[in-house]
Amino acid sequence: MTGATTGKVRKIATEEAFSIPEVAEALKDVVRGPSLSLDKLLVGGIYDSKPTDEGYAKMSFLDGLLDVEDRRLKEMDRFGVDMHILSLTAPGVQMFDADTATDLAALANDRLAEICQRHPTRFAGLASFAPHSPKRAAKEMERVIVDLKLNGFILNSHTYDEYLDDQKFWPALEAAEALGACIYIHPRAASYGLKGPLQDYGMDSAMWGYGVEVGTHAVKMMAAGVFDRFPKLTICIGHMGEAIPFWLWRINFMNSRAQVIGRAPKTELSIAEYFQRNFVITTSGVEDPLALRYSIDKLGADRVMWAIDYPYQPTEPAVQFIDAAPLSDQERALVCHQNAERIFRIAPAA
Repeated sequence: MTGATTGKVRKIATEEAFSIPEVAEALKDVVRGPSLSLDKLLVGGIYDSKPTDEGYAKMSFLDGLLDVEDRRLKEMDRFGVDMHILSLTAPGVQMFDADTATDLAALANDRLAEICQRHPTRFAGLASFAPHSPKRAAKEMERVIVDLKLNGFILNSHTYDEYLDDQKFWPALEAAEALGACIYIHPRAASYGLKGPLQDYGMDSAMWGYGVEVGTHAVKMMAAGVFDRFPKLTICIGHMGEAIPFWLWRINFMNSRAQVIGRAPKTELSIAEYFQRNFVITTSGVEDPLALRYSIDKLGADRVMWAIDYPYQPTEPAVQFIDAAPLSDQERALVCHQNAERIFRIAPAA
């Protein structure tokens, strides 16, 4: 049967943000200091605004990030969301120096694990790490999977304008692959070289810049041959694949031409093959049934997961969207919970 759901389907929302007071306070200090980062526009609005500031009510996400076990759970219950996969909200720890980032990532991971232990059927968690301290990051990645029993990792795209195709970051990729744990690459504002025209008209963040940033990151990884070195690594990207599924034919064709003329390195597989093998996507913040249908047809129903993007996106329309989406019963089960259970090692419902 294809059409709206007629029965209760377990719903695991896979890109749901949280924070802790210590990270919030540290980000306030960062945005008050000298920086050319484009993240300062949005991060300042969230962490360094006051009720008297213009636009405060529209940017007041901080309460939703910090309150995990009260208002959030009530909203989940109200709209029939069984589980949130929590992750430290962008930019995570990646605007801090390496030492501060390492310490705050460990603290956030400990708090996240405590939340998941208190509510094992309602919350799972993706751990933070400091990519700019790669060896310490690898140790923390092992700790959170082996000792804390978290479910994967969150990375907020570039770190000081550098990307995962740079081999300096590969100890973290090696750790993720060895642990069999997925890295979710979440957006942050564009790196310095990309940010120029994105500074105007609200284009710095979710309207446009976020997709440009993460799409660029993912294509760089594939074009560089990262997945030749890490063939079993799984990367998740949100927002219906940050437009890559829709551009995949052209990206693939032009990369094959670039390889022939020496502008890109020779790789073992094509970009289309890497994307099909090493990437999964979520629907976060894209409630478009045509985009969902295309993504499933292009990538397979086993590569797409449902998400809300809480608290930045409202819960009710995200639930209504997936309930009404023109999916078969098997597709809906995969998108709503079975893929998340498999990819993030979540126990099936009893």
